[in-house]
Amino acid sequence: MSLDLTYETPPAWTKAVLADFDSFLQDHADCERKASAMAMSLVYKCPDKVEIIPMLIETAVEEMEHFQQVYAIMNSRGVRLASHARKDPYVDPLLKLLRTPSQQRLMDRFLLGSIIECRGTERFRLVEEGLEDPELKRFYKVLWASEAKHGNIFVEMALTYYDEKEVYDRLAELTEAEGRICESLPHRAALH
Repeated sequence: MSLDLTYETPPAWTKAVLADFDSFLQDHADCERKASAMAMSLVYKCPDKVEIIPMLIETAVEEMEHFQQVYAIMNSRGVRLASHARKDPYVDPLLKLLRTPSQQRLMDRFLLGSIIECRGTERFRLVEEGLEDPELKRFYKVLWASEAKHGNIFVEMALTYYDEKEVYDRLAELTEAEGRICESLPHRAALH
């Protein structure tokens, strides 16, 4: 399954990232940390969903490994982790789309996880294509392939517990909303 995003990131975004790559690395590290925490929070909130717990744990570990790898790159460049968490102009409006009945909310969390991972795939690929440093290019190439896998895993999780038509109808709604959010955001040295 490949998720078709409704918004294509323009070259201006990549230009903004490459112009302030150290800030991008700080944001990237924070995104990997949050992705790992989100997967583990689903393990905590869904102890009865035994079919998906191994996938969630594996995803959390992989995201933490990505954090560790980005941190090593930052360290080699003399870049520190961000000193405080900033409001996320991309994720915050996405979270407002979560429905409140707990079962619908869980499906939405899976689907938003998929969309966010797919957006990361697209943008890490753009970063890889824009970089000149061969080591960084190699790192981002491996990274976007891993993110693509995570996007698919979250849809698989949703399909484990919800009707296929309901999942894909809701995924289409959320993907449209995510595209509008992306279109409204300024280009900056951040993943989203």
